[in-house]
Amino acid sequence: MSGAAVRITGDPEVCTGAGQCVLTDPAMFAQDDRGVVELRTHRAEGARVPRAREAVFLCPSGALSIVED
Repeated sequence: MSGAAVRITGDPEVCTGAGQCVLTDPAMFAQDDRGVVELRTHRAEGARVPRAREAVFLCPSGALSIVED
């Protein structure tokens, strides 16, 4: 179900700062001054869920994950 709510997690220890998440959805993801992922939100709902899934898929380090609600 792509429209169901999901929880997003990001591991700053794993993040390599590639920035694919920010390019995918800057409203959900940001980078700190070292380039490490910062979550602007820990939850995606409705139309935002596919973008969250895309960011997880594109993350080269595997720092992002989704937990189904």
